[in-house]
Amino acid sequence: MCGIIAIIGQQAVDNRLVEGLRRLEYRGYDSAGIATLENGVVHRCRAEGKLDRLAQRLSAGGLAGSVGIGHTRWATHGAPTESNAHPHLAGRVAIVHNGIIENHRALRTELESLGCRFATDTDSEVIAHLIDTEIAAGRSPRDAVLAAVRRLRGAYALAVLFAGEGDLLIGARRGSPLAVGFGEGETFLGSDALALAPLTRRLSYLEDGDVVVLTRAGAAFFDAEGNPVTRAESGSAAAVAPATKGEYRHFMLKEIHDQPVALAETLRAYMDPAHRRIILPDLPFDLAAVPRLTLTACGTAYFACRVGRYWLEQIARLPVDADIGSEFRYRQAPMTAGGATFAVSQSGETADTLAALRYAAQQGQVTGAIVNVAESTIARESDCLLATHAGAEIGVASTKAFTAQLAVLACLTVATARARGAIGESRESAMVAALAETPARLADGLAQDDSIARVAGRIAAARTILYMGRGTAFPLAVEGALKLKELTYLHAEGYAAGELKHGALALVDSDVPVVVLAPPDPLREKTFSNMEEVIARGGQVILISDKDGIREAGARVSAAIEMPPIDPFTAPLLYALPIQLLAYHAAVALGRDVDQPRNLAKSVTVE
Repeated sequence: MCGIIAIIGQQAVDNRLVEGLRRLEYRGYDSAGIATLENGVVHRCRAEGKLDRLAQRLSAGGLAGSVGIGHTRWATHGAPTESNAHPHLAGRVAIVHNGIIENHRALRTELESLGCRFATDTDSEVIAHLIDTEIAAGRSPRDAVLAAVRRLRGAYALAVLFAGEGDLLIGARRGSPLAVGFGEGETFLGSDALALAPLTRRLSYLEDGDVVVLTRAGAAFFDAEGNPVTRAESGSAAAVAPATKGEYRHFMLKEIHDQPVALAETLRAYMDPAHRRIILPDLPFDLAAVPRLTLTACGTAYFACRVGRYWLEQIARLPVDADIGSEFRYRQAPMTAGGATFAVSQSGETADTLAALRYAAQQGQVTGAIVNVAESTIARESDCLLATHAGAEIGVASTKAFTAQLAVLACLTVATARARGAIGESRESAMVAALAETPARLADGLAQDDSIARVAGRIAAARTILYMGRGTAFPLAVEGALKLKELTYLHAEGYAAGELKHGALALVDSDVPVVVLAPPDPLREKTFSNMEEVIARGGQVILISDKDGIREAGARVSAAIEMPPIDPFTAPLLYALPIQLLAYHAAVALGRDVDQPRNLAKSVTVE
């Protein structure tokens, strides 16, 4: 979602603000802008579209000033136009905002009755007017921000700049993340550690309701009541060097090819290869005794949870719920006493997943995080952390983060099964050995890139595409359809293979490609029976299987993608690869913006 960067320093900040915004591009955006303070006067530059347009405008003259704020906007209220781009101005105040203000209409009506004139269609502009109105009433900048945010319903992360205040920035957060960075004679605000990585490794994180007052000398934190509080300073593990595509055309393609290494790094954190055991960090609950586990996530991470549910129930014999984060708390599910809930997220800032985690905690659940960012809000608010080690993922469509999440869930499954006596030492050893081999199998699978690109042409030419699978291949089929939708803008659906005959088979004709996921598992024979139903109705079957599966299917399929041999347990980790590459190559064939698909954001920090 929207990205925020703010600097109060010793030198001109315009170029550094733009560079910080470039590190936030991965979050998704459709306009950008910065504002700086020069001789007490606020100056602003904004542009619709990509950051290059903003940089071009700044190259004509730049904005002077050693204090400033910057923003990349992902449109929610109001079209993605320059006039709606941040920063927003109102009197003596300039603000940038990430989040959604739910009561903005009522506030806008009230402010207009007081004589405020609005220049945008956004919900965010009401914040600038609220703060300016409080200053006009005689409040200090800090007290004006405190008074204003108390009136806001919804989520916000704010950076506020004030005319006439050359040594002051104020930040505030509720729901949306915000970090403070400390330098020598300068201080920073940013949406995440990645934005601040080139500037500092010394960070503190605002907690919900906090307001922070920044000067060049440092930062003073206050809670929602205005009481001074202390927020711990920590180091950042974010990479200082900007992410680059290297030899690859897109970040997504690079990240697909990063997966063998990312998977190996993640497994290394939990695996004892010498003894073929899984070693988890100390957990605040007993794997042997926990009565029920809940996995909650959104988007691609949710499909990782669905694979994890199959594993944990079948192998560890542990009852598991896999819930969509955006729906979980609203159905007000009663939760089993003594149960545990894991929130799964790449960024660790997904608003719906965070809210689900908080609901679980309120219901007395022990909570855990499976995230890629150890400093994230979900990680900090959880009772325990099982980190993925995928490295920075820039492409909006998740790839290596997904397989890293699967790896952690696989390790959790083995450890839980062993603790509960569902498997013995020899079976654990065999499963760990299978996991250890998976990075190499992924590397072998990447050799099919060119053949997958050729098959992708069939998909790019279609209007509707179906995916199907059974067992753990079912959530992979749904994930494959999601990847195709978000990258190509084509209609695609994923189904449990046995469900096609209950309605979706009506869609099948000679113009409809059907991607069949058939890994070497006990359900492949049944999957092939369902595949025959598609073939009998003229569907174009694109089969993803190993050599034996493709031989068994014979010439009846329209195309086949061969995957290396793999243990059925670890097959989801490998079979994620071809569905990612199919979506990628189909999107390239259609000329789509692969790394930043329209209307989507990487880190979804609003509900």
